[in-house]
Amino acid sequence: MTSARPSGVRRKLYSLHCHRVVAAFACFAIYGNGLAAEFTVGSKRFTESYILGEIVARTARHAGEATVTFKPGLGNTAVVFAALRSGAIDVYPEYSGTIAFELLGGKSGTTLVEINRALAPLALAASVPLGFSNTYALAMAEQAARQKDIRRISNLAGHAGLAFGLSQEFLNRNDGWPALKRAYGLPFSPQGLDHGLAYEALAGGRIDVMDIYSTDAKIARYGLRVLEDDRQFFPAYAALLLHRADLPQRLPKTWAALGGLEGAISAERMIAMNAAAELKSVSFVQIADEFLGKGRAAVMAAPPSFPERLFGEDFWRLTWQHLTLVFVSLAASCAAGIPLGIWAARSRAARRVIFPVVGVLQTIPSLALLAFLIALLDRIGTLPALIALALYGLLPIVRNTATGLAEIKTGLKQAAAALGLRRGAILGLVELPIASRTILAGVKTSAVINVGTATIAAFIGAGGYGERIVAGLAVNDNALLLAGAIPAALLAIITEAVFGGAERWLVPAGLREK
Repeated sequence: MTSARPSGVRRKLYSLHCHRVVAAFACFAIYGNGLAAEFTVGSKRFTESYILGEIVARTARHAGEATVTFKPGLGNTAVVFAALRSGAIDVYPEYSGTIAFELLGGKSGTTLVEINRALAPLALAASVPLGFSNTYALAMAEQAARQKDIRRISNLAGHAGLAFGLSQEFLNRNDGWPALKRAYGLPFSPQGLDHGLAYEALAGGRIDVMDIYSTDAKIARYGLRVLEDDRQFFPAYAALLLHRADLPQRLPKTWAALGGLEGAISAERMIAMNAAAELKSVSFVQIADEFLGKGRAAVMAAPPSFPERLFGEDFWRLTWQHLTLVFVSLAASCAAGIPLGIWAARSRAARRVIFPVVGVLQTIPSLALLAFLIALLDRIGTLPALIALALYGLLPIVRNTATGLAEIKTGLKQAAAALGLRRGAILGLVELPIASRTILAGVKTSAVINVGTATIAAFIGAGGYGERIVAGLAVNDNALLLAGAIPAALLAIITEAVFGGAERWLVPAGLREK
């Protein structure tokens, strides 16, 4: 009797303690680091957009109102704009001419008032002009242009033998090559070429004409002649922020901080920042910090060594993202692929459907599959990347599972049935263990394939080592490219070795010896 009361008190105290712990976890889940709101910045896949995106993200982070995420290098205009409309990002740097002609199809004027009137039904807005304009133009090597006496875009029509190398986006934009070709009557069939590589191609004489941005740092370095737009084809491309319309009301403190960027970047300053990234290999983070007065003078800094690029501050974040992409998608591939392989081994009719379907999935170009999944899911980032990788990983697992089960002798299964084992028990205790070596080989193949394919996920903001590869392509920085490619290659080798070790304890000893 005497112990009943203290016991009851203890139970009440324990219950109260549990409620406090649960409440604490609930608060953490809701508020995280104390910032309930989230703010996501995106950028396109070229140098200037990376830099401006970092400046916007770091400005918002300094406001201290929301948890800020930056998704760099999401792809071309269409992909980033789709991400904005779906709510996957809240803002990204854009240009007035691109909004007016590419995104709105030329149905609005080019002033900010006209653009915002057309954007209003989409729940979007354009604000905070940054202070400079970055227009499209065509350029040639100065010596070649002088020899052919080409000063204006209209002069190109008289030189039908010129080789054009234009960026893929410019080739397909409403305000790009198709309309420019009609406006000037140009008789050329250009080849598509990544913007970051076109300068070297022009300097090497492999192409004669390329598209440029007027704030490109390499114009002066390569001694290019920017051709006069004598028919005034290209509109003004004032740099600004394209954002969700509710952003000023949802995050007023963050919005006030972003408003401080209005008119803060001159064309000369933007060219200098682009030069720091492209000519001196200064990181986008350093450039943004220097601009915001948070770091050393990045434009004067010496280029970092390769070990510093390889093991930079983003190394562990990218490694974790890459491992997540590879092994979460691999788990999904195994969860779907092994049952499908079992079904294909059991049924000829199922095999005639399953094998062609997973085979076709393996042949779809990765970027095409990602684009399809973005449209289907109406979002970018990790989810579509995981689904794409899981689909790519199916074929080796399905094929090896079906092959491993098909190679088991009928007598073994009959002996197991004679001992009274049911079909499920025969599968779990006899067939799968015997086929485990073959199945594990398929899983290993799928994992190694995923390590390489996961680099493509950076094109839609899913991170991983591909983030460095994409940025390296954008600025034509081979060291940055290798800083992403080498860890990915090493991870593939390590993955294969890990699966080789796993075989020693997953596969029965008798089968290993065989």
